[in-house]
Amino acid sequence: MAKKVVATLKKAGSGKEWAKVIKCVKSPKTGAYTFREEMVPGDSVKEFLAK
Repeated sequence: MAKKVVATLKKAGSGKEWAKVIKCVKSPKTGAYTFREEMVPGDSVKEFLAK
């Protein structure tokens, strides 16, 4: 049987929590809306959305 590696990689408090943020951005050239996706640390989500 295979070992469960996933359970050993995730330990509480060992790393930052990440959030996938999707932001709608309007193109100044065409006026069309596009979606911008990024993975940001959980504590800087508000900073990303404020840009």
